[in-house]
Amino acid sequence: MQNTSDLAQIEQANSSGLQPVVFVHGLWLLQSSWDRWAQLFAEAGYAPVALSWPDDPDTVAEANAHPEIMANKTIGQIADHLAGLIGKLDCKPAIVGHSFGGLLTQILAGRGLGVAAVAISPAPFRGVLPLPLSALRSSAPVLTNPANVHRAVPLTYEQFRYAFGNAVSEDEAKELYTTYAVPAPGAPLFQAATANFNPWTEAKVDTANPDRGPLLVVSGEFDHTVPWAIANASYKQQAHNPGLTEIVRIPDRGHALTIDAGWREVAGTALQFIQRFV
Repeated sequence: MQNTSDLAQIEQANSSGLQPVVFVHGLWLLQSSWDRWAQLFAEAGYAPVALSWPDDPDTVAEANAHPEIMANKTIGQIADHLAGLIGKLDCKPAIVGHSFGGLLTQILAGRGLGVAAVAISPAPFRGVLPLPLSALRSSAPVLTNPANVHRAVPLTYEQFRYAFGNAVSEDEAKELYTTYAVPAPGAPLFQAATANFNPWTEAKVDTANPDRGPLLVVSGEFDHTVPWAIANASYKQQAHNPGLTEIVRIPDRGHALTIDAGWREVAGTALQFIQRFV
């Protein structure tokens, strides 16, 4: 099911005549996590389009009240859903994604759907081999129970604090948890965890497509969920592409780098990269 907000944003972008920039959220967040980014990019002269995943509720409260809505979404289903929405835009967008949204951004870029892409703390794809302990601990709330593959799994505050909010104060971590955290489908995590053992996995990226466009990978120094080892391994896979590939490591930041008090620094990094090409 398509979110009416998606179609309204696409219509607005098309009618504006401005260059669209698509934002893709990751697990445990909704499209509303991009609201401040959208305003910043609009002020810079772009048409922001923050897309939802299939069946995403409109609000955090609704998602937490009805977690079953979020269940049984696979990487392939989400990528195809996003690709269909991007196809409704009048021109190719730049694409920005965080966490699993960063993986989806690379999948979409690998399909030639973007003019430039920014993958922030991107979840790993087939061929990315490092498995740091902090990443395993961050995903443990889902992966420790095989039944979660068909469920939507919320994080407790303590789990969110470790996976997202380890580089911010206790007060800020609690505020972020209350404001943004929602249940997430378990299937994508199982797909990413088994990608290197499954030749048919949906957690794969066409890194060779010459139409991929310029790509920036962004990593937070203290990210537990997607540590530098994973982000850098993704970059090395993408660096074989004939297009420009860059990576930047932002000091003192965890996995909440797109939503915490320092979000503007990360958004500015993404914006400056996109402005070089679009």
